[in-house]
Amino acid sequence: MNTVLSSEKIFPRMVELRRTFHRYPELAFQERNTAIVIMDELKGLGIPFEYGGVGGGIIARLENGGTKTPTVALRADMDALPCEENTGLPFASINAGKMHACGHDGHMAMVLGAAAMLKENPPQGNVVFIFQPAEEKGGGARTMIQAGALEGVNAIFGGHITRHYHVGEIMVASGTITAHSDAFTIRVKGRGGHGARPHEAVDAVVVAGLLIMAVQTLVSREINPAHPSVVTIGKVEAGTAGNVIAETARLNGTIRTTDTEVRNHIINGLQRIANAVGELHNAEVVVEIREGYPPVINTLKEAEIAKRAVINLLGEEGFVAMEQPSMGAEDFSYYLQEIPGCYVRFGACCPGCENIPLHSPSFDFDEEALKIGAAFFDRVVREAIIEYSK
Repeated sequence: MNTVLSSEKIFPRMVELRRTFHRYPELAFQERNTAIVIMDELKGLGIPFEYGGVGGGIIARLENGGTKTPTVALRADMDALPCEENTGLPFASINAGKMHACGHDGHMAMVLGAAAMLKENPPQGNVVFIFQPAEEKGGGARTMIQAGALEGVNAIFGGHITRHYHVGEIMVASGTITAHSDAFTIRVKGRGGHGARPHEAVDAVVVAGLLIMAVQTLVSREINPAHPSVVTIGKVEAGTAGNVIAETARLNGTIRTTDTEVRNHIINGLQRIANAVGELHNAEVVVEIREGYPPVINTLKEAEIAKRAVINLLGEEGFVAMEQPSMGAEDFSYYLQEIPGCYVRFGACCPGCENIPLHSPSFDFDEEALKIGAAFFDRVVREAIIEYSK
């Protein structure tokens, strides 16, 4: 069976599904109508499933051989982002303040397309299709693991649309693929006062400004450049009026690292700088760290299976090696803490959107990528089952 022809055959349906998901986006742990569309499609395909209800996800199973044969899982994420769309697409979001700006609408369509192909021509093993909530916020992968999605599964595969590669290209690599993400909040408490009498106050804005500059030296002057790392302060709140010295300030930011020692150094350094700046200006400075997603670390064997699937499907020219890990984060990492697997990236650069990043209100992707994604998922399942049956 030619998987490219099969994905070509079901392409119109995948486009229809993707556009339905895109038109009606739902945020993390609120994916009720999205789940209904997926379940209706699974019913039409004759694939049984379990649904955890709103806040949960869908686990569908295609069984062909029982517990003694290999089982491979495919994962798609269902949630959208809090974002006001401005693409002007005819199927643009009609849910105010919500948008599929990260390609999850495409991921769901790809996995449903692969489900149709695998149902039509079942492999000599079992397949689990995982449609999870809350990848963007909340770590919905953990919800699916707790629901038993990985029980009896030998390996899991997933992927993400990207504008950095063209349609017909798939990035595959072993090892670290994405960064460890941590969030932080720095709270500054000084002493408010009149803008004309600064000597009577402790200016929280000045303290916050020093913190913003000092924190940047953690990466630029304390971290080996060979270890990718980022510290970003993306939100600052302080003050009530132009002639009032602010008593408090709050800074929110993110830490992205790919090495555990580097991560610990930055977290400790953040606290050290906060203490020093607070002491220097007689202010109280408190740092709060919130642990984020761990890094996605593809296992070697499964990355080789994925690479083989890409080359068999698209030829050597379709395979793209990773130059360096992404500093983004992905909760697919939680699955890989439990079982082997591989996370890939699908080229989907849309003409005219080459410079528009993920999470932008103008984001779109080339729908031709749906064919490639579904065909890859179909092929990688078959390659993995053959490998695990040896």
